[in-house]
Amino acid sequence: MSNTVISVEHLTKDYGQGRGIFDLSLDIQEGEVFGYLGTNGSGKTTTIRHMMGFLKADSGTVTVNGLNPWTNAPDVMKNVSYIPGEIAFPDLKTGTDFFKVQAQFLGVKDFSYMNHLIDLLSLDPSANLKRMSKGMKQKTAIVAALMGDRNILILDEPTTGLDPLMRETFLELIREEKAKGRTIFMSSHIFEEIEDVCDRVAIIHDGRIQSVTNLSEFRHSFVRSFQVEFAEEASAKTFCERLLGSNRTGAQVQFHAVAKEVDAAFQAMAGLEVRSLSESHPDLEDYFMQTLHNNAKEGQ
Repeated sequence: MSNTVISVEHLTKDYGQGRGIFDLSLDIQEGEVFGYLGTNGSGKTTTIRHMMGFLKADSGTVTVNGLNPWTNAPDVMKNVSYIPGEIAFPDLKTGTDFFKVQAQFLGVKDFSYMNHLIDLLSLDPSANLKRMSKGMKQKTAIVAALMGDRNILILDEPTTGLDPLMRETFLELIREEKAKGRTIFMSSHIFEEIEDVCDRVAIIHDGRIQSVTNLSEFRHSFVRSFQVEFAEEASAKTFCERLLGSNRTGAQVQFHAVAKEVDAAFQAMAGLEVRSLSESHPDLEDYFMQTLHNNAKEGQ
């Protein structure tokens, strides 16, 4: 049976003039990586601040391990590592000084995992905190948050400021955490990183959930487009006779298929000489834009 670690039910925080979050309902299961996808200002951070107990809802509830973060923040935080969307460091000289204070706060006695994170992210903790680049500050925040080795990770735009190579390193870290059975809630506006590491994704727009999607099902349900070039026009004609719905131009054929139909398409190529084959399929960005378009159309 599944175990719900984070539960959001009909959560509303109305700042007026259409700003805030409205009637949100989500459930994040133990051991899953849950993506929270939306543009800047869509309500991602407001949702996370309720999960952390920083904000009191106008209505609705949030629970983490069955506890209300607003009324039970110390108990909730015993199991949560948090990377904020806006980083503010204390008035300390170096990253090393900051990690020492953070270790005391988190009760960390074994520094092996902290050192693993430092090495993985190629971070120099002896650097001056105030003079760090944006990317270095983000790496420092990641280490400071995750060094506690907690079972629940709540991450608000965690790759902000990281270069593409370091972003991939961070995603590999998320895969490591998932392998340990961690429960991870990660907000982002970057489609590729959500699609790469998440099990499910919720799309939020203008403070409202637009859809919640299982990414495994997403990958298998969407129509893929194929273009095949055969060695001879006769082979292309034979293929089209075998696979109804395909379109031919000379020796080139185009057809569309969902995942379960692909095998039949390849069987139709049996015995025919193929020069080239290319495939394209909708990605998460396509799905995001289509979802917003469809929902806006329904709301008219």
